[in-house]
Order: sequence, then C-alpha cells, then structure tokens
Amino acid sequence: MVLGRLVHYAVDALAVSTILAGVKKTTGFTPATEQIPESSIRTFTEGYLGAGETVFNFIAGQAVTSQYFKKE
Repeated sequence: MVLGRLVHYAVDALAVSTILAGVKKTTGFTPATEQIPESSIRTFTEGYLGAGETVFNFIAGQAVTSQYFKKE
C-alpha cells in the first residue's frame, strides 16, 4: 500500500514536470533554478525538470509519427 502511494506521487510529480516542460517549449519560460540557494536541491530540481523534458519530447515524437494526430 505504501509502495502504491509512492508510485502514485512519483507519477504525479512527473506529470507536473512534463507540464512545465511544455510551458518551456511553447513560451520559453522556465523555473529559475539558479535562485535555489542549496546546490543539492538545485541539482535535484534540474534533474526533475530534465525528466519532464524527456517525457515531453517522447510524447511529442510519438504524436508526430502517429496517424491519430494532425498538424493545424
């Protein structure tokens, strides 16, 4: 039960990171991680945001090659 809850929170966190990656791709705005004073937390945050970019790029690549999506 605890493991299920942990997986649920991890998936939710990855979804938020993916949304932030989409905002970055469409607007150019990104969270200002350089304002985080603690270097270990900053490194973790940059990795977290990088994971969201990876997921976003994967989803975008799948949409480009999919017959179910069209460009407007």
